[in-house]
Amino acid sequence: MSEIITITMNPALDKSTHVAQVLPEKKLRCETPVYEPGGGGINVSRALKKLDGSSCAWMLVGGPSGERICGLLEEEGVDFRAIQTKNWTRENLMVMEDNSGNQYRFGMPGPEVYEQEWRQCLDDLEKLPEEKTPKYVVASGSLSPGVPDDFYEQLAEVAHRRKFRLIVDTSGAALMKAAGDGVYLLKPNLGELAALAGREKISAMEQEEIARQVLGEGKCKVLVVSLGPRGAMLASPKGITYVVPPTMPQQSAVGAGDSMVAGMVLGLLHGKSLEDVVRYGVAAGTAATMTPGSELCRKEDTDRIYQWLIEHKEQV
Repeated sequence: MSEIITITMNPALDKSTHVAQVLPEKKLRCETPVYEPGGGGINVSRALKKLDGSSCAWMLVGGPSGERICGLLEEEGVDFRAIQTKNWTRENLMVMEDNSGNQYRFGMPGPEVYEQEWRQCLDDLEKLPEEKTPKYVVASGSLSPGVPDDFYEQLAEVAHRRKFRLIVDTSGAALMKAAGDGVYLLKPNLGELAALAGREKISAMEQEEIARQVLGEGKCKVLVVSLGPRGAMLASPKGITYVVPPTMPQQSAVGAGDSMVAGMVLGLLHGKSLEDVVRYGVAAGTAATMTPGSELCRKEDTDRIYQWLIEHKEQV
């Protein structure tokens, strides 16, 4: 039984490589590519593994690219449940330009998913025996074509009935429709927070007021707003708290958001206070920025930053 299940409706086989310089109309000689399993929930499960946590990654996968994702997760020791799709899982490409240090990230659209495929995920969750019902379900990432915008909303209805806590990290129409009864925690950025309140944009001076509005409208129980290098803002019925990480040497922001979610759900599972949950999440997210390319957080970095945040919490 897994106490944490992650759900990825639009996974990807992520391919990354290096090239000296990106030039138009030239044959670019790339280094041997590195393949990694990708997609929001999958990365949360991978980060949880790095933090000595465990989970089961539920995902829609199909074709050779889907088989490769399963094989890579097996190599990493990440438990998973593969729901097979007729169409092939997408592949993404990231190219690092060595001369400049710039990253070029090419995200492909997901495959068309049929109703019986996406609905199987909901049905399987609904039918889990009571003793196998998870404590937390993390729904993270975009939705493949064919998956309805209200999929996470339907998932929230299952969460309400089955009494597990749902954490949602997504954007766009999927976020707007997910927000509501059944969602325990939302993790928007400032732009997504504005959208939740029906605004095009908000200023830093308005973010606390808007966060209270979102909570007051019952769109979630807990709101954690990602502020990038400035950490995060926690909004709950107890009030507003900021977690500001120390300045650390940064290599890449890829995977920081997924690492942050992993840190938070692990903190919740371990019974930490909400403030310490967000501190551990911010520590994991910051740790991910210290690693190259698409590498996720490292536990030793996460624990070191978390300890610093604990020691300096009265100064924030």
